[in-house]
Amino acid sequence: MKSNRTIYLRLSVAIIWLIFMIVFVGCGKPAPKTQLNFVFILADDLGWNQVGFLGNDFYETPNIDLIAQQGMHFTNAYSSAPVCSPTRAGLMTGRHPARLHLTDYIPGSPYPYAKLITPQQAPCLPLEEITIAEMLKEAGYITGHFGKWHLSTDKEYEPGRPFDPGSQGFDDVFTSVKPEEDADPDKDAHHAVEITEKSIRFIEKNKDKPFFLYVSHHVVHRPIMENADLIAKYQAKPDSDQPEHNAIMGAMIERMDTGIGEILRKLDELKLSDHTVVIFYSDNGGLESLQDQTPLRAGKATIFEGGIRVPLAIRWPGIVKAGSHSEALVCSEDFFPTLMEIAGIQIEQLELDGVSLMPVLKQTGKLPREALFWHYPHYHHQGYKPGGAIREGDFKLIEWYEPTLLNEQFQFNLYNLSEDIGETRDLANEMPEKAKQLREKLQQWKKSIKAQEMTINPAYDPQRADWRFETE
Repeated sequence: MKSNRTIYLRLSVAIIWLIFMIVFVGCGKPAPKTQLNFVFILADDLGWNQVGFLGNDFYETPNIDLIAQQGMHFTNAYSSAPVCSPTRAGLMTGRHPARLHLTDYIPGSPYPYAKLITPQQAPCLPLEEITIAEMLKEAGYITGHFGKWHLSTDKEYEPGRPFDPGSQGFDDVFTSVKPEEDADPDKDAHHAVEITEKSIRFIEKNKDKPFFLYVSHHVVHRPIMENADLIAKYQAKPDSDQPEHNAIMGAMIERMDTGIGEILRKLDELKLSDHTVVIFYSDNGGLESLQDQTPLRAGKATIFEGGIRVPLAIRWPGIVKAGSHSEALVCSEDFFPTLMEIAGIQIEQLELDGVSLMPVLKQTGKLPREALFWHYPHYHHQGYKPGGAIREGDFKLIEWYEPTLLNEQFQFNLYNLSEDIGETRDLANEMPEKAKQLREKLQQWKKSIKAQEMTINPAYDPQRADWRFETE
C-alpha cells in the first residue's frame, strides 16, 4: 500500500501540472468571445403581408417565422422610403434619406416634363457618411456584405472601387444584381442560393471573431422567376388565384426562407446562436402590380402603408423575450444606434435621426420619439404622385406636393390607422385642426433637416408628362 506521503506528493504534482497547463499553455489560445455577432437579413420588396408571423398562411416562411418566435416581431415597422436605395442609405447610416439628399432609387428618373421638377439627389451614398460596417469594423468586428448593395453610382461593381461596399466598411464582399428578364430560373437567377452559401462560409471562417453579416437578398424584386416545380406547388394551393397571392413569389420566398434556415442552423451548429443578434427586415413594401398588399393600401413607390410598412423580427437570446411583439413605431434609421448600443460603441458625436430600440427590445420603456416622417419628392413609374407623410400615434397625414405647390385642391389626406389600416377613410375634412397640426410638423421637420423641395416646372408638357427621361 502506498504511503500517505507518496499519494500527497503525486497529487501535488498533478495540481501543479494542471495549473501550468491552464496558465501557460492556455494563454496562447484566443480569449472567450464576449462581443455579440450581428446577422442582418434584408429582403427586397417583400410586403408586410408576405410572412407567416404577420398572419399570412399562403407563403411558407418557417425560418423567418422562427426568428419572430424566438424573438420579437414588430407590427408598426416602416422603411425610410417607398423604394430601395434611400432605405438602404438610412439603414447604413442612421440618418434620414431626406437629410442625405438621397430620396429615390439610384439613379432615379427625372421626369423632365412633369408638373414639378425633381430635386437633384446625391448620386450615391457619399464616402464621408459613416456606416454601420465602418463603426463595427473600427471596434474589432469582421464585416461581410453578400448580395444587393444599390448605393453606388451604378451596378458595375469592382473590388476596391469607391462607393462599393468595400469602401464603406465591409471586409468580405460579394455584390450581385437582379436577373435579366430572360435569365434561367433554374440557375439561381436571384442569387438566393449563392448569397446563402457565401454567408455560411463567412460565418465558418469568422466563428471565433465578432462579426457583422449583412445578408442582402434580391427576393422578391422583379423580374419574378423560380423553378417550375416549386411554382407549381404554390399554384396547386387553395386560393392561389387570389389577388393577395402570387405563386411565383411564393416559390421565390420559399427559396430565400430555406437559405435563412441554413444560416440559422449554422449558427446553432457552431454554438453561436446564443451570442448572435439576428434581424429580418424588408427595404420597402411589395409591388402592388404583382400582388395585392391587403389589408394595406397600394404598394411599393407610394407613401401609403403598402409602400412603407414592412415586416421586422429581431432575435436576441437571453435579452429579447421569445414570442414577444411590439407596436412601437420603428424605421430604418433605428438600426444604426441600436447595433451601436448593443456593441457598446459610443455615438454621441454623430448626428443621427434614428433612435435605439433597446428600451423596446428589453421591454423597459418606450422609444424617445413622437413621430415618423417620409419625404418622397419624386415621380415613379409604379407609384402615385410625389408626396410626404407623418405618422404620430394612430394618425397619419399624407401631403401631395403637386396640389400643394400648384395651389390646387386635395393637398393632403388624414387617416386613423388604428381604426383604418387600409387608409380607406380620409378624415381631413372631419378633423381639420388635427390635419393642420400634423402638416405643420411635417413642414417643420423638412426644414430642420434641410430636405430638398420640388419646384414648379416651367417646361411642363402634358403630352410628355409621363416620360421618364428627356428625348431629342
